[in-house]
Amino acid sequence: MTFLRAGYSRLEEQALMRIVPRMSRPSCVHFIALAFTAALITSCGGNPPPPLNPRPARAATVAQAPAGAPVQVATIPQTPPPAIAGQSAIVIDVVSGRVLYAKNADAPRAVASTQKIITALCVLDAGNIDKAVNIESSDGACEPTKLGIKAGETYSRRELLKVLMVKSANDVARCLARDVGGDQESFAALMNQKCASLGMRNSHFRNPHGLTEPGQYSTARDMAIAARAAYRSPLIRSYTATKAFTFRFNDGRTRLLENTNKVLKTLPY
Repeated sequence: MTFLRAGYSRLEEQALMRIVPRMSRPSCVHFIALAFTAALITSCGGNPPPPLNPRPARAATVAQAPAGAPVQVATIPQTPPPAIAGQSAIVIDVVSGRVLYAKNADAPRAVASTQKIITALCVLDAGNIDKAVNIESSDGACEPTKLGIKAGETYSRRELLKVLMVKSANDVARCLARDVGGDQESFAALMNQKCASLGMRNSHFRNPHGLTEPGQYSTARDMAIAARAAYRSPLIRSYTATKAFTFRFNDGRTRLLENTNKVLKTLPY
């Protein structure tokens, strides 16, 4: 099950959980509202996930009764939808694609750091996940969330991807985009190509990190499609389920990075 939301409070997250049955741990994956908080060592390319399916209407269950006896119709309790302050939201079954809840799911909006899912998928599509990446001064030209990497340092794509998915560091997003695409604009073109290949019809990205920029938008439904694609990667799933880890810089310094996804702290998965 995948949760993508905009501006939910803790109570709203709990309310969302009440509208769907509890799924087993192997069937669940947590994605941010982020920062989100995503590797395909074998690429997430290929056939896109099946399209999202609207939730079928519930049918009443008829109890069995002896011949001639009045037929008893069991009442299936209907859980009312939660009150959500976010302007757009969607809850899907990540395996089947069935839509369990939707609110303005096709309205174009700025999706902030959730678009780092597409950034991660593009990095994975590039392959060579253990390639060394040399940090340049231009990588830090962004605010506000940063890891603090410095020009002259070297880290693997794998290390940087984990930071991207756990901490949503914008300097890391810029670094990976430059390494894979050559520059920010070329990488944004790769992001939009990826969206088209996945069937994300109402999205257009202009940077790898999600900071507000004119002409950049997506929808809750499109981001659910992206999340389903990312779910196919065991590496992405492991990163998005990581509550915290210690990152080691080249000079020996360390920094504890805690996942920006609050759902990891409130749900028993």
